[in-house]
Amino acid sequence: MPGANARALDKAQTLDCDGLIFDLEDAVAPAAKDQARNQVVAALNTNDYAHRERIVRINPLASTWGEADLQACCELAQIDGLLIPKVEQAADIERVVAALAGGEQPLLPIWLMIETPLGVLELAHLAGVSERVAGLIVGTSDLVQELHAQHSPERDALRYALSHILLVGRAHNLVVLDGVPLDFRDLAGLRASNQQGRTMGFDGRTLIHPGQIALTNEVYGLSPEDIEHAEKVWRAWTQASAAGKGVVEVDGSLVENLHARDAQRVLAMAEAIAARET
Repeated sequence: MPGANARALDKAQTLDCDGLIFDLEDAVAPAAKDQARNQVVAALNTNDYAHRERIVRINPLASTWGEADLQACCELAQIDGLLIPKVEQAADIERVVAALAGGEQPLLPIWLMIETPLGVLELAHLAGVSERVAGLIVGTSDLVQELHAQHSPERDALRYALSHILLVGRAHNLVVLDGVPLDFRDLAGLRASNQQGRTMGFDGRTLIHPGQIALTNEVYGLSPEDIEHAEKVWRAWTQASAAGKGVVEVDGSLVENLHARDAQRVLAMAEAIAARET
């Protein structure tokens, strides 16, 4: 959400989402950068965002505003992560780590925005620069532009980048979020790309409009059938494991250790969703 939009910062307290990205970069005009920074700091210090994870996206450190953004975040206690845009080199991450070391939250998680060809190609190295790196977000709009490509419903131009970012994220045990869908009125397109992203393995989706939230929660969430199946798999595997068996049949399919781990992940997600809704 644009940091310069005070109404949006207040409304975010009621949105049915898991996290909020307070944007000081692309969504804010140059003339409003200082205002946006001040408003985001004030909102984070006073508003109640409850369970929603609070992440601030700063401007690039090489920009006119990046250093001031970083220093403001260092003094904030009420954030859960700092998002660095257009990451391409280890120095970007190391500089943020060094600055945070003397702030309110020296161990604050760092998220990386991967939105340039060089960022994609260097990601295997970048993701391991610091143990503080917690997540990756794909900047799909910037990537399409940088590739001189065109947007398409199938996102053909992005398939390699999406897959590569996912592979690196999984290799480093990071959260990986798909990029924003720009046409917030195209709900059919949103459903299709959400389903594509979930099938690929993304943990969730970044959004730019409240009207996109319900459909994204539906696609990336869990149905009662998903939870019931996970419970069945976990019970069967637990019983089989106690009996010294390495495989068990559930509803006509063989279940091994890898299926049990996936069932555990689903049940943990279901528990987190239930806790969020109480």
